[in-house]
Amino acid sequence: MTDEKQENTGTADRDDQKKATETSPLPSINFATFIFSLNSSALVQLGMMEDPMTGEKSLNLPLSKQTIDILSMLEEKTRGNLDSNEAAMLRNILYDLRIHYVKEKT
Repeated sequence: MTDEKQENTGTADRDDQKKATETSPLPSINFATFIFSLNSSALVQLGMMEDPMTGEKSLNLPLSKQTIDILSMLEEKTRGNLDSNEAAMLRNILYDLRIHYVKEKT
């Protein structure tokens, strides 16, 4: 493929992504969607989900640990300020991510 064709293909892909983003409504931002976003990032970093940018699974243990640590920090800093559903959601997500991290690390 020539450089010009590759460049045009890349531009078309970006245009398609931009149109999809503009037409699909984004979920409202609240604590749950923020936590789910971090959870999704950690799952991608643990190689359990495909990276949406590359379409491939890859393992990045240091980055997944950092994301898990961020979630842990949020749990600590928000303790007593979350409703019971939010606290349970965060606790369960952290438990699952930690289990997956330990499995990948060993």
